[in-house]
Amino acid sequence: MQTKYVFVTGGVTSSLGKGIVCASLGRLLENRGLRVTIQKFDPYINVDPGTMNPYEHGEVYVTDDGAETDLDLGHYERFLGVATSQANNVTTGRVYLEVIKKERSGAYLGKTVQVVPHIIDEIKHWMQKLGETGDYDVVITEIGGTVGDIEGQPYLEAIRQFRYEMGSRNTLNIHLTLLPYLEAAGEVKSKPSQHSVKTLLSFGLQPDVLVCRTDRPLTDDVRRKLALFCNVDQRAVIASQDAESIYEVPLLMKEQGLDTIAVERLHMEEDFKDKVLDAPDMDGWVRFLRQLKEPEGKVRIALVGKYVEHQDAYKSISESFILAGAANGVQVELVQILSDGLTTDNIEDRLATVNGVLVAPGFGDRGVEGKIEAVRFARENDIPFFGICLGMQCAVIEYARNVCDWLSANSTEFDPDTECPVIDLMEEQKKISEKGGTMRLGAYTCKLSEGSRASEIYGGKSKVKERHRHRYELNNVLRYKLAEHGMHFTGVNPKRDLVEIVELPEHRWFVGVQFHPEYRSTVGNPHPLFASFVRSCVAYAEEKDNILTPKGPRREKKIHLASAKM
Repeated sequence: MQTKYVFVTGGVTSSLGKGIVCASLGRLLENRGLRVTIQKFDPYINVDPGTMNPYEHGEVYVTDDGAETDLDLGHYERFLGVATSQANNVTTGRVYLEVIKKERSGAYLGKTVQVVPHIIDEIKHWMQKLGETGDYDVVITEIGGTVGDIEGQPYLEAIRQFRYEMGSRNTLNIHLTLLPYLEAAGEVKSKPSQHSVKTLLSFGLQPDVLVCRTDRPLTDDVRRKLALFCNVDQRAVIASQDAESIYEVPLLMKEQGLDTIAVERLHMEEDFKDKVLDAPDMDGWVRFLRQLKEPEGKVRIALVGKYVEHQDAYKSISESFILAGAANGVQVELVQILSDGLTTDNIEDRLATVNGVLVAPGFGDRGVEGKIEAVRFARENDIPFFGICLGMQCAVIEYARNVCDWLSANSTEFDPDTECPVIDLMEEQKKISEKGGTMRLGAYTCKLSEGSRASEIYGGKSKVKERHRHRYELNNVLRYKLAEHGMHFTGVNPKRDLVEIVELPEHRWFVGVQFHPEYRSTVGNPHPLFASFVRSCVAYAEEKDNILTPKGPRREKKIHLASAKM
């Protein structure tokens, strides 16, 4: 059966939400019975975002097979509940690297290597790589950047050739653009979108669907105008109106028939007639949205990190809290606290009103002492605490200093000459000088101690697999000394005997994990660690009479859906 390919481009400006549109369409098609995956092509020359500062590109999302990828893959996985891989995120740097490797090995038989055909052919190879596996009926491809960008031109040419080779029956082009409202004129302006489509046409690409980002309803007059001047059917002019939550977007898209247009244009009812449903079954999604929109209370949780000034630096963590909050019937208000500014003198004022503390992952020594102070405050005041990756390491350092009385305890990442290296560089990392893709990356097995809090949280499982991204580990030389002072190591990688989870069982909820559980939260299925942590924060808030919104009868709130039955 021929795989269908959907390409999503953007115009006028970046950050319009191409990833959310891709994820929403993917979920709708998935709920119509189709097997869907989504991939992202990024036009930057970095091989992957792994070496980028979070202020440059937001968080780095890690897949099971160890790919360091764009944060949009997190949206794909959370919406679809389908794991992504190395093949789901391709950059210009990776494309050129592959072509140069082939040239060096003589694969091009002495020919002059050029953008056309060699770079374009390499892009097309990656465009159809997932489809060729036979695992998917539909592959949605998001092209990063904006139409007209110099670095994006090879991707548009690749799409043009790909559509020519595969035929219009098997390919669909969606163009996302902006409809700005000019206050002085008192109207929505379509001219930027018209120019964006003309730019796209100059590369030989005619959009089949126009998705328009707007802050207000799209009138029929504007739809007709866009359809006329952009050569698009009027019903294929879709409004992507600002919503309270990104999780409302699939229902907004469904109301306007985006999935129906895709099914019709790609002849899916004929080609996949035994599996395509007449409409997507969105009952579960609607139930999730009602939980999200109708919380019974609100809890404040501190997210202590060094990149909190960038809204996307901890994207998967913040989304995991949204999902875990909905599952617990509450809204989680994240209090973003810059760790650089936390000290013994101000810690009480900064954390006085929170119901839980999460110390975030990161690299480098900036802000570490503030994170350690946050751990100490949570531990000493019995506030629910959750440490992720570096957050776990900070918990170990704090415990070593203030409970074990090892005052010089530190990580060799921050103090290479420390006399008490409770956190140390992995042995195999000591010979590595290159930065990109050289950490402990991807999914590894974690064996859970029977009867531990971790085992209980995971539903009594003895083993789980979680995703990692780090170079430093808890030092096994000092591990048993820490255990003698009361720290429990309840999750261990069985193959290499590396500590994955630490707990303080006498504390109401104190867990640190070396891995990144935020990468496994999906809609309707938040990671159990996040769900349990939020539940503990709710209990703490109730005990302290600190629930911000009193519990009471559920109130009707507007949700973007045509009816309760979707």
